[in-house]
Parts: sequence; structure tokens; C-alpha cells
Amino acid sequence: MIILFDLDGTLIDSTEAILESFHHSLEEHGFAHPNDETIEALIGYPLDIMFLEVGVDESLVWDFVATYKEHYQKISTQKTILLPFAQEAIERASKIATLGVVTTKTGKYSRILLEYFGVMHHFQVLIGREDVEEPKPAAEPILKALEALNLDDKDVWMIGDTKLDLESAKNAGVNSIGVTSGYDKKEVLTQYTKSVYEDALAAVKALE
Repeated sequence: MIILFDLDGTLIDSTEAILESFHHSLEEHGFAHPNDETIEALIGYPLDIMFLEVGVDESLVWDFVATYKEHYQKISTQKTILLPFAQEAIERASKIATLGVVTTKTGKYSRILLEYFGVMHHFQVLIGREDVEEPKPAAEPILKALEALNLDDKDVWMIGDTKLDLESAKNAGVNSIGVTSGYDKKEVLTQYTKSVYEDALAAVKALE
């Protein structure tokens, strides 16, 4: 079995770091600030899409992303936590499957966070935003992870907290489980998968 995990809202909560870095970038570039709820609704999408959605011009969006990343790198480990039961979920999953991470976060910072929390060694592959041309909901991130693992295993599961994770799984032809520990509500997730649980640990127990 192969289990691929999303990060934000599935294994970690970096909402505070994301909001602070997003507002910092807008402030640095003299751009109007949307409220936190507007930004939170976009978490899970790539940063360039997030900035475009709040009205940043396409010609400037990568400057905003660069400023965001510079600040995020400084604060991410201090302002991110593992979600409740996430560590147990990872440890239990590692006993029944080969594990990977598929995220729209920058892979470099994702790896730093997982190493900081002492769980990176459980994962055989990590696919971040810079590793793909087309991020979730496209199939490419999941297919890249499976290609890197190079295993002849058809029992593949993607566990994530947003419709983007579940759509990506469908597009890649793999199974999916939604978790309500993150950003999309159960009524949204159930439109994209038959399996929805409260958190990653419950999802792993179901696979056991």
C-alpha cells in the first residue's frame, strides 16, 4: 500500500504562519489587505493563485510570492504545529504502507518543517510546488510521487483536507480520503469522495 498525505490541514496547522506572511507581503507591496477569512478560504491553492485571487496583478504576483516566502522561512517552524494525532497517524501508517507527501507548499520549506517535527524520515518522497508544472487539482503531483517511488503497487491512497487533494486523486486514478481537520467542510469533501474522517489518524485506522 502507498499512502500520500497532504500537509496543511491534514498533518500540520500553519495557518498563523501563512496569514502573517501573506499580510506581510501585501504590506510590503502597499496592497490592500483582505480579511483573514478570505485568505484562509484560499489555503491549499498555490501562492500565486492565492495572490491573484485577492486582486494582485499577474505581472506582479511572483514579487508578492517572493516576499511571502522570505518572511515565511523566518517564522514557519515557530508558528506551525503538528495537528492533534498527526504524529501517531504517520507512525501507524508507516507500519502498513510506503508514505509520501504531496503538497502545494514549497517542498523545501515542507521538508524543513517535517524534519523540525521529527517525522520526515517516515516519508519516502515529498512533492512540493516547485516539483511540478501543474499543481493540485491536476494529477501531476501524485503521478510524480508515484514515479519517484517506482513501486508496482496499485493500492494507492491520497489523504487530504480539501477538494483539491481529492480531485487530484481522481485525476491520477488513485483512491482518496477526506479529513475535516483542515480547510474544507465535510459537505464539500463528500462531493469528491465516499470516505471522510475527522483526522488523519482516523483515516489511517480505516485503512488498517
